[in-house]
Amino acid sequence: MDINLLYWKNEGKTFLSRLRLWFNILDPSSLLSSDAEIENAHSLIGSVERKLHDEKAGDAAWMLSLSSVHAGTGAILPAVFRPQAFLPISAPLVVASFLPHSGVKPALFWQFLLQSYSAGFNHANRNTSSDKGIKTSLKQGLLIVGSVAYATCAGAIPQIVIQRLSMSSPAVQMFFRSILPIPLSASLAYFNVVIVRSEESENGIQVFDSNGNSVGISRAAGAKAVKETALSRAALLGTTAAVPNLLIFLLQKARFLQRSPLLVAPIRHISTAIVLGLMIPVSFSLYPQLGTIKKEKLEKELQTAAVSGELFYHRGL
Repeated sequence: MDINLLYWKNEGKTFLSRLRLWFNILDPSSLLSSDAEIENAHSLIGSVERKLHDEKAGDAAWMLSLSSVHAGTGAILPAVFRPQAFLPISAPLVVASFLPHSGVKPALFWQFLLQSYSAGFNHANRNTSSDKGIKTSLKQGLLIVGSVAYATCAGAIPQIVIQRLSMSSPAVQMFFRSILPIPLSASLAYFNVVIVRSEESENGIQVFDSNGNSVGISRAAGAKAVKETALSRAALLGTTAAVPNLLIFLLQKARFLQRSPLLVAPIRHISTAIVLGLMIPVSFSLYPQLGTIKKEKLEKELQTAAVSGELFYHRGL
């Protein structure tokens, strides 16, 4: 078991402890660290020499390792797909995808960028213990391309309906621009994770005992890991779509917004970015990085091999 997973096992047992850690891990300044610095930090925390360093240096090394190293493989993550890069990159894509575009093409363009980045992030941060060679990678690549294409078209449905059917009714436009995007965004975020990481459910992922020793590959654990991650991402995008619309609905009754209707758009965009920024650590903390599954829910061959009644698995992100 990688040293990062051992850290999550000890320090990420509760939602609040995970939330505190994620606020530290998501510091974007760590993106400036070189690969050599990241490797040194990962090596430092995994060696007994760490005891010779002061606590502050040790904490800095832990945060750099947790934010930049894949917890399942120990490999350095691509900079754009690290957790601390998620907000700077996805914020403008999310805001732009929620804009009331004047045509269908801009809506498709921004949805394509958002769904492509989401697929890349989900794939880079998946559990890789289910990889089984070139054929599986080719199949997964085709699934990712298909999921991005489908999600792009589905995400632009509100704009397509308004433009193609010439919807001019204010009530209908409000439904397609403010209400429908909430469940649609949550559903597409869930769909993206399930499809991109489907090989984990099909092939299984590695499970560990309480001592960090591998017990085997479990499809039940893989399905549980994918479902938990998909639910957390649905909560992230669904809340990001819902809160700004609710805020605008409440503020429209205020006098200052009635006098200055041009403020509606800036308030909506700024609140979307703020809610997204606040929800990222919350959604990442909903489920433990080192998940647990009861022995009885595993495959029969693993039940006989397991000693303890509870096993652990890397959920991914």
